[in-house]
Amino acid sequence: MRKLLVVEDDISIRKAIVDDFTFEGYLVESAVEGNEGLEKAFDPDIDIILLDVMLPGIDGFEICKELRKKGIETPIIMLTAKSQEIDKVLGLEFGADDYITKPYSSRELHARVKAVLRRRNSEKNGTVEIQFKIGDLEINFKKFSCKKKEKNIILTTLEFSLLHYLIKKREQVISRNEILDKVWGEDILVSPRTVDTHIAKLRKKIEDDPSNPRWIIGFRGIGYKFTCI
Repeated sequence: MRKLLVVEDDISIRKAIVDDFTFEGYLVESAVEGNEGLEKAFDPDIDIILLDVMLPGIDGFEICKELRKKGIETPIIMLTAKSQEIDKVLGLEFGADDYITKPYSSRELHARVKAVLRRRNSEKNGTVEIQFKIGDLEINFKKFSCKKKEKNIILTTLEFSLLHYLIKKREQVISRNEILDKVWGEDILVSPRTVDTHIAKLRKKIEDDPSNPRWIIGFRGIGYKFTCI
């Protein structure tokens, strides 16, 4: 059974997360303020942490930074009402695995959690292609870092998972349904058009001309291919 820790001071949000993930079969711990959250986060049985940024006591950024400083590698998804790019950068630089902005849907949160857990499981099993470089694009899947022309590109964990799967299957045309099953998970009920939306976002971040992509090529009615040609 997966164990999840949610650190959130908003009682309605915290209760919704606890109830939702408990229903899905997770063992859920919770904390309402920063110091309590930090203390509980040292539990080695915790599989993933959902961490609000704005907390009484120490904030989520400080918790994340302290955990990584102490060598705690438990996956962290940051939850916040903040949407500025600098906050996303800070969260990821402090060692968060993903960043989700409120308001978000339950389905999106579940998808993010499962994507992060799948990626960590792949790392443990040694199945992740750690580094990939093509042209002016450099990706480190273990460090969740992406650079284009030496400039940092901020990708979510879901975007890293999507990009990694496309690269793993490079030069192969992959159907939308296969991408959904392998990246989102077979138990996540979302439309195949979701893939198109995320591909469009990914192209905007890594392609020179998203409307005329060089690497992520679409095949109408079929799916997508990552090409190195």
